Amino acid sequence: MNPAFSVIFLTTLIGAGQGLFLALFAAELGGFGGGLLVTGGVVALALCGLGLVASFFHLGRPERAWRTATMWRTSWLSREVIVLPLFMAGLFAWTVGHALGGAPVVVGGLTALACIALFVCTAMIYASVRFLQEWASAYTLINYVLLGLASGCTLATALAAFGAPGQVPAFGGAALVFTLAGLLTRSLSLARNARLKPVSSLQTAIGIRHPRVVQRSMGFMGGSFNTREFFHGKAPGALRQVKWGFLLGAFVLPLGLLAAGLASGSALLLALAFAVQYPGLLAERWFFFAQANHPQNLYYQVVS
Repeated sequence: MNPAFSVIFLTTLIGAGQGLFLALFAAELGGFGGGLLVTGGVVALALCGLGLVASFFHLGRPERAWRTATMWRTSWLSREVIVLPLFMAGLFAWTVGHALGGAPVVVGGLTALACIALFVCTAMIYASVRFLQEWASAYTLINYVLLGLASGCTLATALAAFGAPGQVPAFGGAALVFTLAGLLTRSLSLARNARLKPVSSLQTAIGIRHPRVVQRSMGFMGGSFNTREFFHGKAPGALRQVKWGFLLGAFVLPLGLLAAGLASGSALLLALAFAVQYPGLLAERWFFFAQANHPQNLYYQVVS
């Protein structure tokens, strides 16, 4: 597939905002409080807002965006469109409540439920597409949740390092655990996808059952929607570089920076961990989309 950067920013920004809120809410349940909850809530809202803005660049007719919610009975995208504003409204109420002296736990609990539902809706948009084998896996949901929690906890650690040092060990430990878990499950998904066998052939892709089909021309000289939207246009070597790049940037380097920052008490290293991790997650999400092989590429990719 050809990755849309608007969707890449949408999923990574909102995922980090979701993970940050869940980290803060867990801290609240653990008895922590103070200005960090307000500051973190504002940052989480800003991330979700930026992600929402990014999503509009993927729409041909943004003024009709509301219509995407009408198919909620059957569409995970429609459910995401409904749940995202609910999560942001709950996050806003929770943040304002703490700014005014303390939000009821029930507000945070309902917001956490909306947050979890949003993870499920976003991941299932892709995991439910059965003919794209790379996506149709439980790993899609697991990785969306773990990477959101990893980036959110890493960001919470960085914020705590500058505003609430006493909470750094708890946030930092969670960031290490979720980043390591994300590395494990993402590696497992890469190994799974490398073993996949195509379920389609050139015959089934173009609807011709003859045992020997040879492509000579796709019937036109220029590109088309099919050649632009369903194939990324990169060489296999470029994909391999992105894969090793995101494994290093999203997981290995942040783990090292987190460990060093926690051991030395360096706020700079902890902030650098998130600064390195987020671009790595952008690369990971680009690879996630690019690796998916649409059956139509059996025909069009040959001349793309």
